[in-house]
Amino acid sequence: MESKTATHDIGHAMPVKSSERYAILDILRGLALLGIALANFPEFSLYSFLASHTAEAMPTAPLDKAVNYLQYVFVNGKFYTIFSLLFGIGFSIIISNAAKKGADGFRIFYRRMTVLTVIGFLHLMFIWSGDILMLYALLGMLLPLFRHASDCTLLTWAAVLLAFPVVIDTATQLAGISLSAPVVEMQQYYCEKYGINDENFAYWLRDADNYGEVFQFLIQGALVRVQEFIDGNRYFKVMGLFLIGFYIGRHKMYADLKKYRTPLRRITLYGFTIGLPLSCVYAWSAMNGQPLGNAFHSLLYFVSVFPMGFAYVSGLCLCYLHRTDRKIYRLISAPGRMALTCYIGQSLCGMTIFYGTGFGLGADMGLTYVTLIAAGVWLAEAMLSFIWLRYCRFGPLEWIWRMLTYGKRFGLMKQPEENRSTFAGK
Repeated sequence: MESKTATHDIGHAMPVKSSERYAILDILRGLALLGIALANFPEFSLYSFLASHTAEAMPTAPLDKAVNYLQYVFVNGKFYTIFSLLFGIGFSIIISNAAKKGADGFRIFYRRMTVLTVIGFLHLMFIWSGDILMLYALLGMLLPLFRHASDCTLLTWAAVLLAFPVVIDTATQLAGISLSAPVVEMQQYYCEKYGINDENFAYWLRDADNYGEVFQFLIQGALVRVQEFIDGNRYFKVMGLFLIGFYIGRHKMYADLKKYRTPLRRITLYGFTIGLPLSCVYAWSAMNGQPLGNAFHSLLYFVSVFPMGFAYVSGLCLCYLHRTDRKIYRLISAPGRMALTCYIGQSLCGMTIFYGTGFGLGADMGLTYVTLIAAGVWLAEAMLSFIWLRYCRFGPLEWIWRMLTYGKRFGLMKQPEENRSTFAGK
C-alpha cells in the first residue's frame, strides 16, 4: 500500500509561479527599490563624502540643502523598512508554499539564505560597500526560531527589538562609550596605510583608473559599513521588521486587502499624522549634527521612520484597492519581480556613472542632480524589467538564485501560453 506520508525532499519544492504571485507585494518591492536608489545614490556619487565647504560652493547648493532635508523627511530609513517587512512576508510564503508541496521548507529557506549570503558578500567586497543583502541573509536565518511563536509573542518581540536601539544609545551616551570603537580603529589604520584622508576621501573612487584602487577603497568601505550597523543598531531594527512582516505573512493580509481596509486606513492616518511632523524634526536633527544628543536622535528615528514606513505600505495598499490605471502598477511591479537583479544593477550603474573606472562623474555634482540620476536609473530599470518579463519567467539573478536554492535547472524563457500578463490575477 502506498504511503500517504509527505515526502520531505527539497526536490519536490518549486518557486512561486507567476500565477501564484500577489501583485501588491511586487508593487511594494518596486516602490522600495525607488526609495533605496534615492537613499544610496548620494553615496555612490560621493556627494555624501564631500567636505561641507566643497558642497556649499556648488551652484546647486541652496537647492541641494532643501533636497537633503526632504531626503531625511521622506526617504531616510523608510524604504529599507518596507524591504524588511517584505522579507518577513517572503519567509512565510516560502514555508507555506513548501508545506503545501510536502517539502522541507526550512531546508529550502536555509539554502536560499546561504546563497543570498554569498551574493551579499560578493556585492559588499567587489561592487559596493553599502550592501544590505548579507545582513538580511544572516538575520533571516534566525526567523525559523519564531515559527511557533504566538502572534502576541511575535509582535512583542518586534516592538522590543525596534525600541531597543533607543535604550542602547541612551546607555552608551550616558556612559560616554562607543561600541564601534574597535572598528573605527581598524578603519583609521587602513586609511593611513593607503593614504586616505578627509580631503581626498570623496575623490578616491572618482580618480581611480583601475579596479585595484577601487577594491582598496571597498575594503575600507566594508569597515565603514560595519561601523554604521553598530552605531545605528541596524540588526535590531531589521529583525524587528522581519517579525512584523512574518506576522503579516502568517495571516496572509496581502491576499485580501479589502478585508483589512479599515486597519489600513488607520495605519495610514496615524502613521502620517505621527511620522510626518516628527520626520521633519528628525531631519532638522540630522542636518544639524544631532544637537540634542545621539539618544534623542535615536528616539526621533524610532517615532518618525517606522510610522512613516508603515504608512507608505498601508497607503499604497489602499491606492491599489482603488486602482484604475493598471499600466502604472505594472511598471512599478516589474522591478519588484526582479528586486535582486535591480538592486545589484543599481550598484553597477553607480559604479559606471560615478567611479573613475567608468564615467568618473562622482564628487562633481550637487545632490539635486544626483537625485534626478537616481530616479532616472530606477525608471530605466523599471522599463527594462517590464520588457524582460514579457519574455522571461525570472530576472537573471533571480533565475540563478532559484536554481542554486532548489538544486535544479529552471527554464528562463516563457512558453507561448505564458506570454501574457498575470498582473490582474491577484
